[in-house]
Amino acid sequence: MSSNEVVMESAGTLHGQMQRGLGRAARRAAEKPGAGEYVYDCVRRDPRWDPQCEERGLYYARLMVDLELPVHPIAEHMFDPADHTDPDDWRVELALDVLAELVRLSRREAAYALRRYAEEGAHWLDALDALVSLGDPSLAHGLDGLVAERCDDAELDLLLAGSGTHNPVIETWAARRPRIADALERRRGSGAAARRPGGAARERAERSEAELLDLARRRDDGAVAAIFELGRRRAPGLLDLAEELLPQRPSRFGGAVTRALREYGPEVLPRARAWASERGGCSDIGLRILARHGTRQDIPLLMSELREALDRLDWGAAAGPIEGLGRLRAGEAVPLLKTAWTESTYAYLRPRVLTALTRTAPHTAESYTVEGLWDCEERVRHEAAQLAPSPRTPGSACNASTTTRPRIPACAAPPPHGS
Repeated sequence: MSSNEVVMESAGTLHGQMQRGLGRAARRAAEKPGAGEYVYDCVRRDPRWDPQCEERGLYYARLMVDLELPVHPIAEHMFDPADHTDPDDWRVELALDVLAELVRLSRREAAYALRRYAEEGAHWLDALDALVSLGDPSLAHGLDGLVAERCDDAELDLLLAGSGTHNPVIETWAARRPRIADALERRRGSGAAARRPGGAARERAERSEAELLDLARRRDDGAVAAIFELGRRRAPGLLDLAEELLPQRPSRFGGAVTRALREYGPEVLPRARAWASERGGCSDIGLRILARHGTRQDIPLLMSELREALDRLDWGAAAGPIEGLGRLRAGEAVPLLKTAWTESTYAYLRPRVLTALTRTAPHTAESYTVEGLWDCEERVRHEAAQLAPSPRTPGSACNASTTTRPRIPACAAPPPHGS
């Protein structure tokens, strides 16, 4: 086992709950000796099921503030000799996120580790991006020379792309470095050009469905645009095209068909039910359509799919059935929803679970809503803040006029990035 390989602990342990980003871990941590080591372990061995969309930076940074943990163990991980030899592109990504969030939480000593890693680390561009996102020129002072020297055109464009429209750090660098200023001007110019309407869209809108299907089947540069136009029209022919493309090897054209089918509604339920039942190449999109537009007759199939996904620990496959069962207010799904909330290592699933629980069993959902105020996912915290029950005076069930909202923890409303 490599030093960074993740072993997911049981969801019944504090360590396992921290790995999953559950609110109950954030609430319990201060009472448990050794909790700080669990925080460090999670930052060193990123436990996210999908690092590209799951949030943990603020969650672990908040724990570090609450537990008064020093920054240096994270810095030691970042500057380990393995940094320049480990092929894992995500080895320090979470550590960089945590340091940036610590700076936002007024732990400015974390900025020193970020700066040093930008200068010495293997993933220096990611550290620069984190510093830019903080929007404080004083924290990035003097790094413009490093940017101008190291970044090729593609890397410089990537850095500017994530900086927002007017970032004080980028503006300061651009005032000192003509190359950065030129790149910034090009990006702004290209953005304006991209917003100008073109004639190609009008031309596609004038074509017949048969012509668009012919273009889509050519699988050239115009095929994707034709597929999207078919989707915009909700053309029946796109359903036949889906049956041609989706069972084949994944491609950008099949992906375009999947996205275009999101435009369709209840009118395609008969075909979606057939796809979902056949479990062929179109089963995934069939289930997505059932989740969004299905009726109560689809509950047994959605229940079966959710049960199988949880048994396989396939958290991505659980998302559609959870959404559909919540929309249909299927009370029989509550035990599975509670299991998904607690056990899932995919925190991005929990906003759907909370919505589904709220719709299917409002009273049961109350405890999960309160826990959600401390969750790692911003969408969970936001929804929990809207739905958390107001405390009432004991023995006074009708004292609604004097109730107050519970105090929302600091991590429920993080400062905006770049501010």
